[in-house]
Order: sequence, then structure tokens, then C-alpha cells
Amino acid sequence: MLLLIDNYDSFTYNLVHYLGELGADVQVVRNDAMSVQDALALKPELIVLSPGPCDPAQAGICIPLTKAAAAANVPLLGVCLGHQTIGEAFGGKVIRCHEIVHGKMGAMHHAGKGMFRGLPSPFLATRYHSLVVERESLPDCLEVTAWLEDGTIMGLRHREKLIEGVQFHPESIASEHGHQLLKNFLDSAKSGVPA
Repeated sequence: MLLLIDNYDSFTYNLVHYLGELGADVQVVRNDAMSVQDALALKPELIVLSPGPCDPAQAGICIPLTKAAAAANVPLLGVCLGHQTIGEAFGGKVIRCHEIVHGKMGAMHHAGKGMFRGLPSPFLATRYHSLVVERESLPDCLEVTAWLEDGTIMGLRHREKLIEGVQFHPESIASEHGHQLLKNFLDSAKSGVPA
């Protein structure tokens, strides 16, 4: 079972739909509807943190759940707010982006690691955010996997755990390779081996 934490976002069910099309059995729970212990007691094979309208500190159980998932070796994927949550949970800072972007396309450059394996670089993806993970504060346990031309972080992953995040929206119909990005992460989660 894939546990998707809903951060009260309109994109949540786009993610549910995409993941369902890829064969995932998705259970959706709001970020304030259960404790971290109750979430882990469901024994999810994978956790996904949805986008949302707030910052990580206001996203219910997301930060402590990210830390608990890492300790329990449960694969975790963060999208937009979920990506920012990963950065903050491991010691990075989330700051205001130099521009607010809502529905703007961006060219995602990447090194072909993790969920980006086998994809062209760059490719276009949709952005909806006003916050970003600050590159200068990124802890050593996280590495940048995708970026904009100006260096803004668009993807990150844990160096030892199966934890990845993307700032953009792979579940947006305008994003290229959205299904493949999610499939790549699901495949890694099933194998238990970061790609």
C-alpha cells in the first residue's frame, strides 16, 4: 500500500490518479488526520507527500513523518511542498523563491540519477511555487538531482535512503515525462535499491 499524505492541495488527486494508473494501491490521508505512529502502523510500502499551499512547518505530520520514514527505511517521495519538507526535515532551509511561479513551465536539467534515470535533459515541467530549498543550506546527506538553468533546486534525494523530492509537478498534464518519473520512483521503491 502506498500512503499519500494530502496537504490540502488540488493536485493531490492528480497524483493519486497517476499513481493508480501505474498500479499503486493508494490510501489518501490528510496531513492532520493521524499521528506519525498511526501512519507507520499502516505499514506502507511507500509514502508520498503531496503538494500544498503552506510551508513545511505548517504541513501537519510531514516533517516528523519524513524523519520517521527515513529511520524505518520506508521509501518516500515528496512533490513541491513534499520536496521542501524533505529539505527541511534533514536540516536544509526553505526560502522564498526569487519569483513566484504558478503554472509556469521550466526546463529541468538533471544528471540522470534516481527518478530521472533514462529521461532527456532538459525536459519541460510545470512549476507552482513561491518557496524553494536553499542550495547553500543543503545538508551533506542530500544531493541535488535536478535544477533550473539559474541553479534553483528542482530535485533532490537522500544519499543513503530511498527518499527523493521534486519541486515541480510531474502530475501536471503539461509536464513532460510525469508518468515515467513516478514509475522510476515506484520501481526503485519495489526493488528497495536507490537508482
